[in-house]
This record gives sequence, C-alpha cells and structure tokens, in this order.
Amino acid sequence: MSIGFWQIAVVVILVVLLFGRGKISSLMGDVAKGIKSFKKGMASDVTEDTEPKNISENNQDTNNKKE
Repeated sequence: MSIGFWQIAVVVILVVLLFGRGKISSLMGDVAKGIKSFKKGMASDVTEDTEPKNISENNQDTNNKKE
C-alpha cells in the first residue's frame, strides 16, 4: 500500500491548520539557522585539528611533573 497524493495533501492541510503558516515558517527558519551553525562548528573543528601535535613533548612534560 503506497501513500497517494490525496493523503499527503490532507496531512499538509491538517498541519497548516494546527500550527498556522507563520509558526511553520519561523520553525523552518530556526532549523536552517541550526544547520548553518552546525556546519560552521564542524568546519572550525576541522581546521583546529589539522595542526600537527608533537606527542613526545607532552610525554616529557608529564614525566618532569611526576619527579
């Protein structure tokens, strides 16, 4: 059994009647802002991790602190 055009149309009409056009458009705007900030955050994490880290210096620092 597949979903037909009329079934989708009825669901869309019910959603619009329940929430109103203004609420749906503001909700979609908030979702878009969230996606943009997520992508921006992921891009900044990638650039920070590209710097090489010298592990041997970190180990020497911890060994010196223990003594």
